[in-house]
Amino acid sequence: MTTKKRSWAEPYKIKMVEPLRMTTREQRERALAEAGWNTFLLRSEDVYIDLLTDSGTNAMSDRQWAGLMVGDEAYAGSANYYHLEAAVQKYYGYKHLVPTHQGRGAENILSKCLIKPGDYVPGNMYFTTTRAHQELAGATFVDIIIDEAHDPGCEHPFKGNVDLAKLDALVTRVGAAKVPYVSLAATVNMAGGQPISMKNVRAVREYCEPKGIKVILDATRAIENAWFVKQREKGYADKSIAEILHEMCSLTDGATMSGKKDLLVNIGGFLALNDDDVFEEARNLVVLYEGLHTYGGLAGRDMEAMAIGIQEAVSEDHIRARIGQVEYVGEGLMKAGIPIVHPIGGHAIFLDAAAFLPHLPQTAFPAQTLAGELYLESGIRAMERGIVSAGRNKETGDHNYPKLELVRLTFPRRVYTQAHCDVTVESVIELFDRRHAIKGLKMNYEPKYLRFFQARFDRLA
Repeated sequence: MTTKKRSWAEPYKIKMVEPLRMTTREQRERALAEAGWNTFLLRSEDVYIDLLTDSGTNAMSDRQWAGLMVGDEAYAGSANYYHLEAAVQKYYGYKHLVPTHQGRGAENILSKCLIKPGDYVPGNMYFTTTRAHQELAGATFVDIIIDEAHDPGCEHPFKGNVDLAKLDALVTRVGAAKVPYVSLAATVNMAGGQPISMKNVRAVREYCEPKGIKVILDATRAIENAWFVKQREKGYADKSIAEILHEMCSLTDGATMSGKKDLLVNIGGFLALNDDDVFEEARNLVVLYEGLHTYGGLAGRDMEAMAIGIQEAVSEDHIRARIGQVEYVGEGLMKAGIPIVHPIGGHAIFLDAAAFLPHLPQTAFPAQTLAGELYLESGIRAMERGIVSAGRNKETGDHNYPKLELVRLTFPRRVYTQAHCDVTVESVIELFDRRHAIKGLKMNYEPKYLRFFQARFDRLA
């Protein structure tokens, strides 16, 4: 007897709604032109379904909203700081906590603490703000992710893994003293939300520790990574998400964290460390760049919401539904023959813009084009993850040409329903049906740093 797969439902009910505005094609054309074909520059009031990012766009729970009301807004020694510290120590296992306004604040402080000019920082694929802070501190980022991560169609279950041979080649070439740490991302964003295996994290640790090289985890979506370890890695099926998260963190020396993702808050982050001396330096620097070491740029109420969010985020029901929603959209797109990154990642569906628009050269910005066309088609806002995000080579001044040219459809946690997912699938399919008529873009304004946020484009004739 064949058992039919049952429908899933969100593990929560809705008690407050935020109205969405429906727009006409003419209105969207005007809005996109004013935004210079950059979805980051669209006004949110002109967006129907906002899949730009899962950063700070999550819906907080009733417990988190209640936590806001007990915010201790003391300048020093807020009770909420100690609640957050206890939650980080319990679930992530690190000894020390430095709160920051968001993840890039932690990246900035970490880079200033550990990097010297001329250093090299290897990592399992770059992330935009992480690499920017590393380079501003004087380091050179080196990609050491496995080759499979650059192939959208590859079904490798852990495409976020580090290639140990690439890591060893770098260390052999420049010397361990020039490698302050390995930048290890969980569920690698730029690769399509692809996880790293526990076995690989342990191998990286075993390689680095004798050489005095630290391992720093980007724990922004480590809870989602824990789900994939539980589903795909031998020996973890019976472990809880909390246990897997704690084990992964125990293999690293510290972590940067944007609480705006996994931890279900609208603002906040932290730097977590085990090393006493590095913590002492970070605690001094946070006062310069963020705020006192017991608030780090956050209100007490925001720290309380994040402490509660940590507890909620490791819930099996929550993470099953969170990733299940992304899988639902991905399966619908694959069934229709839409080219996406395989396997389906944790926080987003990544459309393969190079395969979607094969007639456009990379210099015509196919992913940027596709994101704009999706907005015109449906009012859905997505974002580019390709040549624009990759920026320019700091030595040659030419574009960096990544192998992946992607459009990210990123799902905020606990925000949209299955009906919104269906609309998204249908809109992408409709766009795919007229893909051959789509023309590319040319860039007419390029900011100095992180150009994808503010660059502007014109449509090619």
